[in-house]
Amino acid sequence: MNTVRVEELEGKSRLDRDSYEPAYAQIVRILSEEIASGRYRPGDQLPSESQLCARFDVSSMTIRRAMNIMVDRGTVIASQGKGVFVRGLDMGEAAFKLRERNDAGVRAAFAAAQREVRLLQAAILPADDRVARKLDIAQGSRVVYLRRLVHIAGDPVMYHREYLRYDPRQPSVEAELQITSLEGLFRGQDGQGLRRGDLTVEAVVLTEEEAEILQCPAGSPAFCLEHIFYDFENRPVAWGRFICRADRYSLVGRIGADIS
Repeated sequence: MNTVRVEELEGKSRLDRDSYEPAYAQIVRILSEEIASGRYRPGDQLPSESQLCARFDVSSMTIRRAMNIMVDRGTVIASQGKGVFVRGLDMGEAAFKLRERNDAGVRAAFAAAQREVRLLQAAILPADDRVARKLDIAQGSRVVYLRRLVHIAGDPVMYHREYLRYDPRQPSVEAELQITSLEGLFRGQDGQGLRRGDLTVEAVVLTEEEAEILQCPAGSPAFCLEHIFYDFENRPVAWGRFICRADRYSLVGRIGADIS
């Protein structure tokens, strides 16, 4: 690595003591940037805990928290009694994101202020066989059914159907009805009371109903993002499907250290 690059990295390796960003988060970001830059390569061992404590002038607890985050993200591997090592890239572990297509002249129209989530329907229905299996409830149990349509700059681009366990004691339904942003829609009940979510992506063609709602010809290509959210008792509490117009969205992925 040339001298200029080393000096550039060293300049970014100091913690900002006046920042609102916690020290452990800064350490995660700095080390991830150094891995992404090639300072530490797959298989390389990171400095020891004591060395990192000395480098950043922080406690061992702060270093351990940073290392745990990097292990959880899959950036590094911790080997008992040996140390922490940089992971190699694995195409099977790529994280994919849904991104609006960046066609010429469209970027400005895709500003967050011009994204709108419209509630088309809200009803309490008996669960059919498929919904009952997805939510692990008895067939005929009451569920909340929601249909939404996402508009960008006035154009319909995403159709969302969702079923939720009906529980009048929980505020989740009220929270769902108040969602008006695309970001809120993807967070899933704003993350309240949720342990995890599973997401499946597949290529589909639009049905007549979907095509009419999205104002596209029937049979047009689309992405289907099916989601199931689980509570802390590991019960599925919400199941739904996003149907996204393929001419407005693409799937992008990244493997390796995320420095964004």
